[in-house]
Amino acid sequence: MSASPLTPLDYIAAGYWQDFLAGRPIAGGMAYEAELHQCTLDESLASLQRVDTLLSQIRRDMIKSGTWDEATLLTDERYRNFMVFLAFYAGRVLAQQWQYTPHWFGEFELRKRYPALPLLTDEFYQHMAVFYRDDIEATDKPNSTVSLFFALEPIGLRLFGHIDRPFQAAQGGQVASGLYQAVSERLPNAVDNNHALPIFAVMKSATEEVAEKIVPQHSRQDIQTNTVNNTFYDELKTTHEPVKTDEPLAKTASLTVPLEAPSVQTAPVASSQAGLKEVAIKPTIKLVVKPLIKEAPTPEIFTQLFTELDEIDVPQTAGKTEYEQASKVLAQFEQHIAKQDKPRTQVIFSQQHLAAKQQALVKMQDAAHAGHSAAMLRLAMYELLGEGVNTDKVAGMEAGVEWVKQAASRNDSRAQRLLSRLYYQGFGVPQDMTNGKYWLEQAAQNGHEEAASLVSQWQQAQTLISTQKQEQHSLKRYQLLFVVIIVVAILIFIIV
Repeated sequence: MSASPLTPLDYIAAGYWQDFLAGRPIAGGMAYEAELHQCTLDESLASLQRVDTLLSQIRRDMIKSGTWDEATLLTDERYRNFMVFLAFYAGRVLAQQWQYTPHWFGEFELRKRYPALPLLTDEFYQHMAVFYRDDIEATDKPNSTVSLFFALEPIGLRLFGHIDRPFQAAQGGQVASGLYQAVSERLPNAVDNNHALPIFAVMKSATEEVAEKIVPQHSRQDIQTNTVNNTFYDELKTTHEPVKTDEPLAKTASLTVPLEAPSVQTAPVASSQAGLKEVAIKPTIKLVVKPLIKEAPTPEIFTQLFTELDEIDVPQTAGKTEYEQASKVLAQFEQHIAKQDKPRTQVIFSQQHLAAKQQALVKMQDAAHAGHSAAMLRLAMYELLGEGVNTDKVAGMEAGVEWVKQAASRNDSRAQRLLSRLYYQGFGVPQDMTNGKYWLEQAAQNGHEEAASLVSQWQQAQTLISTQKQEQHSLKRYQLLFVVIIVVAILIFIIV
């Protein structure tokens, strides 16, 4: 999934975020934009707590003013944009915790990729989801939904959840009562170490067996009937010690790093019918956590470049001999690194091997100076990774970006696609969506198939947005025309 091309929603998400940071109005308008700026959206987990507080305040204000009507608000583009923006932001924060670039899928894409998902057609909160991590489990099972996050669901529950309005999770189970809880449940270690919440409060989705041991079945059923302001998470948040069971959780939870919970004798669990109950616990809980993801030896942005250098042929006029000689030596290093089950920075070479690599890089630099664009790109990769001719990392990063730009200016579609990714991701350059889009379009014009596909998807997304706005505008015009006809008819009736 890490090599998946950007989707139309990815571009829209990036556009929303850039507009918000720049203080530009989002297309169609967005409710509570000023309040969101006051929340200090710094992409931290704590910022999600501030967002949840804002959502709760919005809910209270709407109830007081008599405007708390979900169906009516969902027809308002400004409110929909507000919720979609928050979903994009939550997905961004979550993916950042996994050190991964989020990929957003719309309803059509979700049904195509995950046909087993029981998506509700008329449920606004299930129309988009983010793929936020790239782990072994998801890779081995292409249709697995373990790495999907339906970020609109906790937003909807926070705003409109109550006993008569149950929220059905697309992936089963309960919908979290806010973005902070929903994201915390999906963190790499499934524990919020910053706030020392009870261990199981952010692990209740691990297995039903664990939940059964922690909270009796009848208590969990009572908790499920609580309103959005009295949910499982809110109840447990006020408990000072975690509930323990007669068996260590390590037997039932497949979790890497040893963790220990504090020792206590009993802990209260809230029940809507039986009041406070106490559950006997043992002095110590030890959790054994398995690593969920492995860092690839080489960043995906450069593995794709290697593939394109082999598959996309760009005619060269100079530096061919130097390039071929250097490529043969460097290819042996890359083959060795690819076989290692660890990041390339941890692969150790002898001084003799490193000297041979430096000689190959110098020869690659000669080819690049002669105007060989593929040599420019290979050299750029090593400079951007901090393994190039330059010993200073900052100077190497600048040199790497400059080599990519030079190759792109020679109409090398591979370089133009790489440069667009550098701008989109902010890798070696300040993040710039406008420049990213420009170079993506240049790559498409020069025959880069993936770039052409992305540009096409982007144009389709823009067309859909434009069509939707035109339809809304036309509807308003028809409504106005209908009112005018009614008024004219009444006047004619009065005059006659």
